[in-house]
Amino acid sequence: MHIAVFVKQVPDTSEIQIDRTTNRLIRDGVPSILNPFDCFAVETALRLKEKHGGTITVITMGPKQAVSVLKKCCALGFDNAYLLNDIAFAGSDTYSTGYILSTALTEIEKIHGKADLILVGKQAIDGDTAQVGPIISEFLDLPQITCATELPEINEGIASVTRETPDGTEKVRVSLPALISVSKTKYELRYESLGGIVRSNRREYPVLTLKDLPSLERSQIGHSGSPTVTRETFTPEFSSEVIMLDEGSMKDNAARLASVFHSAGLL
Repeated sequence: MHIAVFVKQVPDTSEIQIDRTTNRLIRDGVPSILNPFDCFAVETALRLKEKHGGTITVITMGPKQAVSVLKKCCALGFDNAYLLNDIAFAGSDTYSTGYILSTALTEIEKIHGKADLILVGKQAIDGDTAQVGPIISEFLDLPQITCATELPEINEGIASVTRETPDGTEKVRVSLPALISVSKTKYELRYESLGGIVRSNRREYPVLTLKDLPSLERSQIGHSGSPTVTRETFTPEFSSEVIMLDEGSMKDNAARLASVFHSAGLL
């Protein structure tokens, strides 16, 4: 079995800042981590490899320092790793990102064989759109299951998956190859072994640029090729101010509360 996993290096959102001019995250000086939802996808891939055998390929798109998440995955037991890095990719929205990632996987499959299963984290904490995984599956013309919460059961080319829904959980089946986005699972990502860390630091990590993906349409990538227009990005401001409504009758307090809501633009 060949499993492909897409991961992302994200800024620690506890220290997030926004560039008011470009509406983009300020990453300089901000600690970066492996996207938390991707951790569940990574552990899912490792458990499936232990159960069924095969190889795992990890792919990420980002700046050169994003190689750190590839090193982490390889230290855990992944077999192949690729970094997508080119100035032409900068500013890509979810549509363009999904297009680039799906195209890259198609090229990588020429080396390592077709992926039987593609795993992604449910969403990235720096954008929270949950769009990239489904977009990848659409570009690859593959079936998809979102919000998986348990290890998929795979038998004779069919994956049985438990997924979360607004009304609870449901169990669905899909023919492979397919893409599965992973939500929070009952199992956490394991720690790297010392030997795994040493081996991951010694290996080479191929970098794929625009020229390595000849089928990419330049007009559909980067900021200029992205259909999404971000008008404003900001961090919410929190206030510790408390308004006490404990004077007068209940009717008077209700009127005061309505006035407060109206002043805040909530009514």
